[in-house]
Amino acid sequence: MEKRLLFTTLVLLIFGLIVLSSAGIIDGDKKFGDSYYYLKKQLLYGVLPGLLLFFLFSKIDYRFWKKVSFIILFGSLLLMILVFIPDIGIGLKGANRWVSLWGVSFQPSEILKLAMVVYLAAWFGSRDERIKNWSYSAAPFFVVISFIGLLLALQPDVGTLAVVVLIALGIYFAAGSSMKHLAVIIGVFLVILAGLVFMEPYRLNRIKTFFDPSVDPRGISYQLNQSLIAIGSGGLFGNGYNESTQKWGFLPEVVNDSIFAVVVEELGFAGAMVLVGLIIYLCYTLISIAKLTSDKFGRLLVIGMSTWIVGQAFINIAAVSGLAPLTGIPLPFVSHGGTAIIALLAGLGIVSNIAKKT
Repeated sequence: MEKRLLFTTLVLLIFGLIVLSSAGIIDGDKKFGDSYYYLKKQLLYGVLPGLLLFFLFSKIDYRFWKKVSFIILFGSLLLMILVFIPDIGIGLKGANRWVSLWGVSFQPSEILKLAMVVYLAAWFGSRDERIKNWSYSAAPFFVVISFIGLLLALQPDVGTLAVVVLIALGIYFAAGSSMKHLAVIIGVFLVILAGLVFMEPYRLNRIKTFFDPSVDPRGISYQLNQSLIAIGSGGLFGNGYNESTQKWGFLPEVVNDSIFAVVVEELGFAGAMVLVGLIIYLCYTLISIAKLTSDKFGRLLVIGMSTWIVGQAFINIAAVSGLAPLTGIPLPFVSHGGTAIIALLAGLGIVSNIAKKT
């Protein structure tokens, strides 16, 4: 299991770097004078440190993380608060989602995802049948998620909020929660999400675009329409590697949340299915590890990682394909983002140690 996990992770990383090297070639040259700027940055500040943490954490007994789970969550929440402090938090496109400390900039919400997986696995891993008791498990769980949700909503980062809630619900369900409590929590968060959507015109516009992509094709529907053009022109086997026309300034966020459209345009439906197949195979590997793990903390941690990777990947793919509203969520292993890949690989390093112990 350990070798299968490592092999699948490395294949996904290589696939992501190959796609990113093509998707970012025009944008990198325009903005930074270096066609391979995004590739180099992803490799040096994301993949390499991420792999270092993967191998380091694979050597540390995973039960150590249970002991420090609260410290990890508390530290990640402090980092989340720092985004609102002037001269430390970095604002971009109307959002405060980045922090700059000692010359290093990173996105605390990506670290929060890993912290949430570890903390909730530890929290529910120490609960038994009392997990079905509202005051003992569901109420504290709801309070923690609500506070985290408030911080994400203030940034604002509703896309990450959706992923965090999905991770939390996945772990809560796997822990053996009451279906009634789960239904109540899901209902409350759906109401909150609807409220957040109606509070901001740009979020409401994304809903309008989702239902009718023909609305204002040069305005609010522009990104979705350009994504659909890229996907539609890819056909079965694509136009060829590095042959995308949409990356020439037509497709917004070409190296971030829209990168799947470039995958389909250049590699076609076949290439897209290879990527989807790799993600599903990784999920299958993680579930297999979880089934073999007798320790509840380890099992829930692996399920949390699986929910994170698969949930975020398919939200991104659905949004770019017009099957869900645009969210701004990056595609795991493929989209540009150093903090995201480091957090992901660190979490998979912990899973590698769990696989070793099974």
